[in-house]
Amino acid sequence: MEGARSMPEFSSQVVAVTGASGNLGRAVSTLLAQAGAARVLLDRSPQPEPVENPDRTLAAGGLDLADPEAIAAVLDQAVQRFGRVDGLVSTVGAYAGGAPMHEQDWAEWEAMLTANLRTAVAACQAVISHLINHGGRIVLVGARPGTAGVGGMAAYSASKAAVLRLGESLADELKSRNVTVNCVLPSIMDTPQNRAAMPKADVTRWVPLEDVAQVILFLLSDAARSITGASIPVYGRS
Repeated sequence: MEGARSMPEFSSQVVAVTGASGNLGRAVSTLLAQAGAARVLLDRSPQPEPVENPDRTLAAGGLDLADPEAIAAVLDQAVQRFGRVDGLVSTVGAYAGGAPMHEQDWAEWEAMLTANLRTAVAACQAVISHLINHGGRIVLVGARPGTAGVGGMAAYSASKAAVLRLGESLADELKSRNVTVNCVLPSIMDTPQNRAAMPKADVTRWVPLEDVAQVILFLLSDAARSITGASIPVYGRS
């Protein structure tokens, strides 16, 4: 019998979410609000969407999320307002694929590396100085194709594989500072864009956004304090 899911308690935590107006970013930020966290919502959209708990939210739009200095400036504002930053969820990403690798020009590779890897690097570079003195949590978003190359997805697979190696390297660097770094690995997530792109697919086999967000919240929580350097599959029935 299904029951209500228990939710970690975050009332004393300040968590930054990059890509906050994206599908997964919204799911994560909503759960954080429900759990009582103070949130720092960062996005490239010029006008952040209306948010829950505005008194516990700092929302910044129009940002270049591949620029660590732009992110760091907002995190400094968050420290002034909330006193500290305890965690980061980097949800920024993009997908392009379908063509054989020898037909992809470098522009597609650069787009995938920027959207999936460079944004994660920038977010981590901006937040780490806020975490190393008191500990904290970093959660990155990889993808199933990052674990093994897939035909027609060379640039995407390589960029997501790089995110996994980034997370593992940071976990090793930061473990003595009580900072955990983990990745979640969704397969196909149930988003409006994926439904439009694959109208005949069996969406019941896809992963609900909230399920991915729940795993992220667990990795941010104190219950996951001994988990670092992990890549957690969230594949649903796919």
